[in-house]
Amino acid sequence: MGGRGRDWDAGRRGRNEEHDDLERHDAPMEATPDALVMVDGAGVIRAVSGRAEMLFGHRRDELLGRPAALIVPHLRCGTFCGRHPLHHCEHVRQEPSMATRVQLSGLRKGGTEFPIEIMFSALHDTDGVLVCAAIRDISARAADQETSDLAAMVRSSRDAILSKTLDGTITFWNSAAERLYGYTAEQAIGMNVAMLAPPDHQPEIATLLERLSRGEHIENHETIRVTREGRILDVDVTLWPIRDSAGTIVGACAIIRELTERQRAQELTRLYEQQRQLALTVQHTLMGTPGQVPIQTAGRYLPATRGPGVGGDWFDLIPLPGGRVGMLIGDVMGRGLEAATVMGQLRAVSNALAKTDLPPAQLIQALDAVLTDLPTQMATCCYLVVDPETGEATVCSAGHLPVLIVNADHTVHPLPAPISMPLGVGGIAPEHPPRQAQFTLPSGSTLALYTDGLVETRTSDLDTRLKNLEAALGLAARDGLSLDKTADSVLAALLPDASTYDDVTLLLARLPATPVATARTDLPGRPEAVADARHFCAATLASWAALRPRTSAMPGTLIDTAVLLTSEIVTNAVRHAQGPVDLVLRHSERELTIQVSDRSTLQPQARLAGPDDETGRGLQLVDALADRWGSRPSNDGKTIWCTISTDVSD
Repeated sequence: MGGRGRDWDAGRRGRNEEHDDLERHDAPMEATPDALVMVDGAGVIRAVSGRAEMLFGHRRDELLGRPAALIVPHLRCGTFCGRHPLHHCEHVRQEPSMATRVQLSGLRKGGTEFPIEIMFSALHDTDGVLVCAAIRDISARAADQETSDLAAMVRSSRDAILSKTLDGTITFWNSAAERLYGYTAEQAIGMNVAMLAPPDHQPEIATLLERLSRGEHIENHETIRVTREGRILDVDVTLWPIRDSAGTIVGACAIIRELTERQRAQELTRLYEQQRQLALTVQHTLMGTPGQVPIQTAGRYLPATRGPGVGGDWFDLIPLPGGRVGMLIGDVMGRGLEAATVMGQLRAVSNALAKTDLPPAQLIQALDAVLTDLPTQMATCCYLVVDPETGEATVCSAGHLPVLIVNADHTVHPLPAPISMPLGVGGIAPEHPPRQAQFTLPSGSTLALYTDGLVETRTSDLDTRLKNLEAALGLAARDGLSLDKTADSVLAALLPDASTYDDVTLLLARLPATPVATARTDLPGRPEAVADARHFCAATLASWAALRPRTSAMPGTLIDTAVLLTSEIVTNAVRHAQGPVDLVLRHSERELTIQVSDRSTLQPQARLAGPDDETGRGLQLVDALADRWGSRPSNDGKTIWCTISTDVSD
């Protein structure tokens, strides 16, 4: 190492005497094949050999005067009672004739650790005793030991393990392979691995070797193999490529495990359950979360317990303008992820269209158009729009099972709504639109929407099962159960063993038992109807204020605002639409709703009025005074609605 290699510059602090003392050890340190490090009583490095520089990657001047922990960190020191091994070797200093050998970890300059063996001995110096550490890299020895241990594990493994070249020549064969295939190691090594495959699986061997040569790892490959005696085996094979030190693929290793019928069944069960849980998670995500609506509801979804579990059932609740509620239930034919995926598409489309206040028949027609673009797909669906305050309901069904009504007197009957063709079969067209019907539901009644998985079985008649469902709903009503308990009791009654071939959906919704205050009047489509509307609104609200102290807290502001809104909306109906005009006022705990219906299908359009215009300001005024307002089509025209808060705290 030149002059610097012979320079034991331990005298950087000006201690020439110490330099002279250390130089006496120069020749012996450089002569030994081990890396030598001398440490003083303070644990500071005082001298290093050239081999130590090469072993740890530090220059001499980077080591001298530094703590010994720089190159032999405090790791696994065991016998030194937590003190650094190159520092506190008391028994070495006290017994200079004795040497101690230990195995530790060294630390190179780059931060990598490697196994080392250290033999400690003592040297006398002018300042006392120095500890001399002869350090040897034992990485190769450790690797050899690990290789030996691994080889022992492979030989004793209960799984058959073999290695082969890329042309299929067997190079290793453990005892488990002997037991599985019947060939001894002497018989198998040197032979081609193709001898283990029956004739019809010979091409598979070449395919697997080709994949391994590309660096592929092949896990849990189930195949057929043959023993020396000709017995056919069902096996699970895991293969991976073997690389040389240069990284080149030179062969492959295989672990083979025989699959008994029980093992195969357990593995299939595990894979099936894994796929089923994945499918259920996907379906739950696609179903989404129903919206918050102003009535009591309870919904249940049960996946099938037999088969893939998931299916195409879904239900949804959509809050609509004017306090109304949209209830939708559907069932895509078929099972599995494909049905769940189609369900997710229909659910997303129906939810978006419902929020635009599309009438049920038009929404069903739009869903049919979506499903028609998906070949071989069919679904049933029912969409119901209910006004909880009046009980008015509009329903349209595309091949779905009838909605059931549970009355306040506990009687149960189907809602007599027309049923159109299912979605996707081509029976719905612009010239043959789906039919919708309107009903007035009694206060306190409960609606039950469900899919065929609840009532269809392989052993019972459908009509009988529907009667059973009606009976279960009636019994729950007589017992005064909540909707959640009603849903659970119905499922328990119809599915006592909780075993189903199809997924099951049940949606219950209960209208308020006591309706809110409602007032209605019919007006002619003439200008004098505006004054009549103002008078009707003022008189109605005054009578409600006298009965409701909460409203009378600010009767003037509320009544004046409501009368002005009524006047503007009725004026628009008289001027731009066709009569007669229906005016409805509804008062709930927190808001007043004003509805004006006319016989024109043209929707109102807000416009910016000029300074000299006498019209065009009505909708701007409604938008400024009302908390919310909107327009929705009806069977024979449209309805303009707006709401204002009656809550004193607002």
